[in-house]
Amino acid sequence: MFTEKHALIAFGANLNFGEMPPKATILAAIAELAAVGLPVTRLSNLYQTPCFPAGAGPDYVNAAGVVTLRHSMVAADILACLHRIEAQFGRERVQRWGMRSLDIDLLALGESVLPDLQTYMHWQGLAAEDQRTIAPDQLILPHPRLAERAFVLVPLHDVAPDWRHPITGLNVAQMLAALPPKDRAEVVPLPSA
Repeated sequence: MFTEKHALIAFGANLNFGEMPPKATILAAIAELAAVGLPVTRLSNLYQTPCFPAGAGPDYVNAAGVVTLRHSMVAADILACLHRIEAQFGRERVQRWGMRSLDIDLLALGESVLPDLQTYMHWQGLAAEDQRTIAPDQLILPHPRLAERAFVLVPLHDVAPDWRHPITGLNVAQMLAALPPKDRAEVVPLPSA
């Protein structure tokens, strides 16, 4: 079902962009993705989640989507588009895991492992205390923390429950089920209206 023609994207925001609250910012960013040729063909519910790490700011609004690639964009080009859209909505990259008006993460591109298995394994195995301060200087796919984060997996389960991690072989539903119930329960659907 998922090939190199689909990308999995995560959205998050916990600060207003001007008068625009996080929910509106995410929806506006999704419209902007379509305008630049990266249409979100499946969008999850919007969820409220505690700020990560705990105590670092107001709660987040999170979502996930499947982007259908209608052309042959490579992962670096997709990431550059995502960063430009983040900047349009006030994102400044000054603090790792800080508060933000918009965060758009490329979680996976089909079954790609980038830049290679050895580099992926290094970043996936990075000690928790180092994750806060050390950031890769290149795109790592799938996202190394994907399987650890309920705020990513719960929305991703809405749109791609059967997508399989190309290294572990686990699908999104299995990764989500492996998380502690407390983590899953903290991801709460926002009301529709």
